[in-house]
Formats: sequence, structure tokens, C-alpha cells
Amino acid sequence: QVQLVESGGGSVQAGGSLRLSCAFSGRIFSNYAMSWFRQAPGKERDFVAAISRNFGITYYTDSVKGRFTISRDNAKNTVYLQMNKLKPDDTAVYYCAAGQTTGRNMVEYDYWGQGTQVTVSS
Repeated sequence: QVQLVESGGGSVQAGGSLRLSCAFSGRIFSNYAMSWFRQAPGKERDFVAAISRNFGITYYTDSVKGRFTISRDNAKNTVYLQMNKLKPDDTAVYYCAAGQTTGRNMVEYDYWGQGTQVTVSS
């Protein structure tokens, strides 16, 4: 069974940076596409970024392009989300997910972490 554990969340002022990490265990990490979603209070869980299992092809939602970078280290079984130039609208619980394709819909992912809170103050 795959387990995902996020870390790196916290509170930061607008314009600051955070790096989220998601540790993967239980299966062969390089066999899975990985993604990050986020859920703000009272809102649905939305796609943020994804990275393919081969070649490291990346995808982003428009609102984070140029500010966020998803990456993976297959030797460490870890996926990262570097978040720069943070805005108050980025405040949410951030979840990592693992699946077979780099889709933008929750149903395309088989495994989820427990989430990590990111709070950006103005």
C-alpha cells in the first residue's frame, strides 16, 4: 500500500517562499505520476501541479505558473513543490497524490497524503 506524507507547510508573509515535500513509500516511486492539489476553506480541492513518472514533464494550473515548481527525486522517493512569491490566495491545505497519469482531476489519483497547511498573510 502506498503511503504519502507531506511536510514543509507553515505561515509566511505575502511574497515569501515555502518548499513542500511529500515522502512516498510502499511501492516503486518511479512508477507513479505525482501531483499537488490544494483545498481552501469552504472550497473544492483543486489541481496545482503534476509531474510525470518518466522524463519529469510538468504541468501547472495557470494561477501558479512562474511562481511554483514541482520536481521529484526518484532516489529519495520524494516529490517537492517550491512555492515562491506567495499570495494570500495561496492559503490552503496542500495535498500530494500519486497515480498512473498526470491528470488534473482528483479521480485520476489513487493515493493521497494527509495534507499540510500553508497560510499566507498580507
